[in-house]
Amino acid sequence: MRSVFFFTAFFAVIVVAFILLFLLRDGYSIFETVGLVNFLFGPTWAPAQVVPLYGISALIVGTLLVTLGAMVFAVPLSIGCAIYISELASPRVKSVFKPATELLAGIPSVVYGFFGLIVLSNFIRISFNVPSGQTWLAGSIILGVMALPTIISVSEDAISSVPREYKEGSLATGATRWQTIIRVIVPAALSGIAAAIILGIGRAIGETMAVLMVTGNTAIIPNPIWNVLSSVRTLTGTLGIEMGDVEIGSTHYHALFGVALVLLIITLIINMSAVAILSYIKEGRMGSRAKKPLIQSPTLDLIKDKLHSGSRIIILALFALLFLVIGLWEVALIIIFAAAAWHYGRNQVSRHHIEKVAFACVIAAAIAVLAILAIILGYIIINGLPAMSWQFLTQPPTDLGRSGGIFPAIVGTLYLVGGAIAIALPLGVGAAIYLVEYTREGRITKLIRTGVDLLNGTPSIVFGLFGFAFLVIFLNIGVSLLAGMITLALMVLPTVIRTTEEALKNVPQSLREGSLALGATQWQTIRKVVLPPAVPGIVTGAILSIGRAAGETAPIMFVAVVFSTRFLPTSLFQPVMALPYHLFILSTNVPGSSTNKYGTALVLLIMVVAFYAIAILIRNHYAKQARG
Repeated sequence: MRSVFFFTAFFAVIVVAFILLFLLRDGYSIFETVGLVNFLFGPTWAPAQVVPLYGISALIVGTLLVTLGAMVFAVPLSIGCAIYISELASPRVKSVFKPATELLAGIPSVVYGFFGLIVLSNFIRISFNVPSGQTWLAGSIILGVMALPTIISVSEDAISSVPREYKEGSLATGATRWQTIIRVIVPAALSGIAAAIILGIGRAIGETMAVLMVTGNTAIIPNPIWNVLSSVRTLTGTLGIEMGDVEIGSTHYHALFGVALVLLIITLIINMSAVAILSYIKEGRMGSRAKKPLIQSPTLDLIKDKLHSGSRIIILALFALLFLVIGLWEVALIIIFAAAAWHYGRNQVSRHHIEKVAFACVIAAAIAVLAILAIILGYIIINGLPAMSWQFLTQPPTDLGRSGGIFPAIVGTLYLVGGAIAIALPLGVGAAIYLVEYTREGRITKLIRTGVDLLNGTPSIVFGLFGFAFLVIFLNIGVSLLAGMITLALMVLPTVIRTTEEALKNVPQSLREGSLALGATQWQTIRKVVLPPAVPGIVTGAILSIGRAAGETAPIMFVAVVFSTRFLPTSLFQPVMALPYHLFILSTNVPGSSTNKYGTALVLLIMVVAFYAIAILIRNHYAKQARG
């Protein structure tokens, strides 16, 4: 059994190696043909021209700009919401806010893209009087909303893990609650917050469907560079748009795999940085390595405070100068006025008034997050309910999806999800059992954990390309239900491993020791003593994986799905319909299908959110039992 579990644990490392191998195999030739420098820094991406050009600098810049805008939108809201949940909210309010932010994570990316395409893009077009609202700004807002749950969850965990003694000591010296939060708790949790932001960046860079639907997909660098109303194209969007139409083995085909390789390297660096920071915190090394000042005195503290104040003024002055240079003098004046008001008025306003204003901003951030969730869910529900009927749920589509129903798409989605979990669950549970029960921390364990982390940080579109290159072409499985099941299983495998590992760690060590003392073997102890109390956590991980797999579009676009079919698959080697892909095509390629696309979005949303809600209820139920 130990050998079996070792294989399941090492499987993640094998998958990562295969992904890199096939991306390199199919992408390396573009670097020989075009040259690495020309490929990375060439200004023009035009593979369909008479003389094709394969420079991806505009795609990289578009990806970075959209991600930067997303963080500008998401970070203040996320940190404010995390502070509110961990420090200000009552237990009853917290029980509402935490599940709400987790439900934001459960909304499929194609639903975010659908909302952005129909609502946000139209709002930007009308508000700014531009020909199209599909812009860098729209992409940043949507990606910012999608990054909110990740940053909020990790930041809240980091803030909540700050020792209680820090807070009590600060309050005992006469500091207000806000001074304690901003000068003691947040600085102590800063590394965790930084890791949360890095994870949010990784989430944004790896997103495909939402940005593909709302950014306009023009491979240009905005002119001027700060023009948020310009159309842009990202690395993931390029793969999603062009991979389905490219000739296999052509230079264009190899160029797309080169794009995927660059995307994978960027996201892996970002996600591994976050994992390293979180591991650093978890091992408790931050406090032990912190250096104490050699000299401590009130005079030195006063000098430091003056230096910090001066540095803030310098930074604000540089920002004001930057906005003046680029012509946004109104923004520069606002910054100058705000800096002057803060500098000269901070000593005139009591700290209790400052606390009230700060708490109001934090509460406003939390309310804004709830409002975003309510707006998206409300819009989809209100517009999708008119499409709901027995015929819509039980009939196949007709007239390119403009009429008829979505029954084959519902069943196809369930087939894909069921097969993915049937593959991922035994592999994930076996890997977790090996990591927790059969081995100690060492080189092999670190290698396996690194493989799991790399797999978890791989963008979903890269899984799709790997499935296409390896399963569809190399193994000659073809575009089929089986290829989709395997691809989705690889994508959700890290989730199953992590949730199962946490569930096993929560089983008291005394139960293992008692069983072994009675003469049971290690496998008997695991099977009869350790696994039964860990089942709720394992089930929760499986349900979360089901929810994620059901809402994904990018991994199955090239390996499993067709847009429309009247019949259910009779073999694992036939393609299927799936709700996410059906919604994507209806939204972007089928005019006159408004009723059915809203109905499809509502059914997909209900299905995925239901899975996440069930997982949250199971977790809360057993958490209450544990406290009891």
